[in-house]
Amino acid sequence: MNEYPKLRFGIVGIDHRHIYDQVNSLFNIGAECVGYWSHDGDVRTREGFAERFPHIPRVADRRQLLEDADIHLIVCAGIPCDRADFAVEAMLHGKDFMVDKPGVITFEQLDRVKQVQRQTGRIWSVNFTEHFEVRAVTTATELIRQGAIGRVLQTVGLGPHRLNRHTRADWFFDPKQYGGILADIASHQIEQFLHFAGANDARIVVSRVGNLGHPEYPDWQDFGELILTNGPASGYIRLDWFTPDGLATWGDGRLTILGTDGYIELRKYIDIAGRPGINHLFIVNHEGTRYIDCSDAELPYYTDLRSDIFNRTETAMTQAHCFKVCELALQAQAQAERAGA
Repeated sequence: MNEYPKLRFGIVGIDHRHIYDQVNSLFNIGAECVGYWSHDGDVRTREGFAERFPHIPRVADRRQLLEDADIHLIVCAGIPCDRADFAVEAMLHGKDFMVDKPGVITFEQLDRVKQVQRQTGRIWSVNFTEHFEVRAVTTATELIRQGAIGRVLQTVGLGPHRLNRHTRADWFFDPKQYGGILADIASHQIEQFLHFAGANDARIVVSRVGNLGHPEYPDWQDFGELILTNGPASGYIRLDWFTPDGLATWGDGRLTILGTDGYIELRKYIDIAGRPGINHLFIVNHEGTRYIDCSDAELPYYTDLRSDIFNRTETAMTQAHCFKVCELALQAQAQAERAGA
């Protein structure tokens, strides 16, 4: 086992609740948080952060973290429109950067991040949580590498969400601040398509967005879908904010992977009216039908990211893959047709 120095990180921006998982997962690999900086925006998230991590000090000026030579990594879950600026700032200060999705919300931001990443050689990593923090995805990856369903032909990724309006800050409903439903949420499913299809690139065939049920937020998008393809492999993706309150979790996220010799379905967060818990996997192939409880599977992203930080490698995710996912999500958003009510 490799022995690394203690990974020390600082936090810039805590406007999305994903920051809780980012910090917990870093603590789980023995990392140390030096401090966090946040503007006075989302009070609920900041209060929730302070309740969960009372020992992490808040700093008044983020330069205190950026200029600390002993900090290796800056972690961010700020307002999406601010994340590219924070990334550039961190990389120019010699820090690696790990950010919640979406990492960028415009092509201009993506180009600027690419330029600075190549200039500095720092790591810019978008934490696609529906891959990197879902244990069933780890198991599915292993099964497909073993040839359990043959060559991957298609993925169908569903990303339903519950609105929970009372928890949402105003920026959440402003596309200029969050980027749109495809640039944001669809990045998860685009990343999984590239990952499971073993593809370096893809083409957006068609995409649609719309506000189908929330007229009080006319500029917001509560529904999105797209089709993308790479040679013989294709993917269908649907996102929405229509999860009813009666479901026992925030969304019935599913992924189906069709292969030449079988298929795998992931019930990531709930098996409705079935088994308790999360991380359910079903596989059907020529040998039969099998259920796998993936709750004990590993989550290698954070340990791999630590290795990459100290070895300057790309084991958690290649930089090209990260950039390509963001590019495709932006393309899908930019060319999306508007769905009518």
